[in-house]
Amino acid sequence: MAEMISVREAAVRWNITERRVATLCKNGRIAGAKKQGNRWLIPADTQKPADQRLKTGAFRKTERAPKLPLPIGVSNYCLASSEYYYIDKTMMIKDFIDERPMVTLFTRPRRFGKTLNMDMLRTYFEKSDKDTSVYFRDKKIWACGQKYRDYQGKYPVIFLTFKDVKFDTWEETFAAIRDIFAKETRRHKELLASDKCDEYSKKTYEKLADGKVSEVELASALLDLSAMLHKHYAVAPIIIIDEYDTPIQQGYQKDYYDKVIRFMRNLFSGGFKDNQHLSFGFLTGILRVAKESIFSGMNNLSINSVLDNKYSAYFGFTADEVMEMAEYYGAADMLEFRADACRSYREGEILRVAVEFGLDRAAQLHAGFDTYRGVAVDQQFHFVGGRTGAIHYEQVGADEFGIGYFGDFRTIDHIC
Repeated sequence: MAEMISVREAAVRWNITERRVATLCKNGRIAGAKKQGNRWLIPADTQKPADQRLKTGAFRKTERAPKLPLPIGVSNYCLASSEYYYIDKTMMIKDFIDERPMVTLFTRPRRFGKTLNMDMLRTYFEKSDKDTSVYFRDKKIWACGQKYRDYQGKYPVIFLTFKDVKFDTWEETFAAIRDIFAKETRRHKELLASDKCDEYSKKTYEKLADGKVSEVELASALLDLSAMLHKHYAVAPIIIIDEYDTPIQQGYQKDYYDKVIRFMRNLFSGGFKDNQHLSFGFLTGILRVAKESIFSGMNNLSINSVLDNKYSAYFGFTADEVMEMAEYYGAADMLEFRADACRSYREGEILRVAVEFGLDRAAQLHAGFDTYRGVAVDQQFHFVGGRTGAIHYEQVGADEFGIGYFGDFRTIDHIC
């Protein structure tokens, strides 16, 4: 029988650590090595295995491709889709083109990617001097065929976001909205030199661009600007308004609700109701303001809330997308605890809804949980039905309603 030596003896002979010897044995690098109990035995005449580890630092720098960062706080689609880890939501474009509702309102809680999705739609549909198709050629929408590609870069777009309009007075709020319109008007500077627009329209353009408009004039700005774009391009524009309800929530909290709701009703009526200069319209917000009938008469409005399965996969992350992301960052083993926390909350909430509102509502809630992050938070608000809480939610928004009716819910969003 061949003479055997211990790991310690081999380590002394080969001038390496015992741990390294044990690793070589475990990896099958030492021929004839046997494990006896907890010890490795090595043939005495075995030569030290060649060190296959690289000694240069050059390879280590490129051994693993650097991971793309997450687009946290990034709402620019071109930037997010090209320089960050981006979860492809472009099939939302296909679903919209297939149905083509005239005006669509998406209501979702905060941090569900509403602004990023709206910027994606703007980038896809908007006419531009640049070739913006490069941001979609490796995305799912481009593989859907020429029918959908023909919509790319076809329309002028009016894009407004009210997400930062949070002021204490109506005067400050009006000034902020006026400045937002001025910046968007100046983005369409081609209208000032257009031979398709008459002098009256150009004077209206200049007043909007300079921010020298009254409240009445600004309330018709969507209609006026869309009419000019329609004349110039011979294609009616798309209007996108992101976080439309932020000024309304602020108005409710700061006691200028009546003024802001009147202005918004007139603004949306001109821009979206029977506007012959409109191809399509998109609005996003946390809630639908129902009490004051801000959308009254808009028979062309399609409302998509967190309870609707349609488009649900495009806001927030699905469970599969979270798993794929976790695997990309090498964190898949950290998911189980968080998934259990979300499941426990989900099951408890479904039971509560079943008892309080019936099985049909509970079934809706169960279906709505497909969107992974934070959805449970908003579900609570929608399931108070026609009660006082529902009216309060429509008026003041998710944060205030959640704290008032269900306690501080924001920890749930952090868990999920």
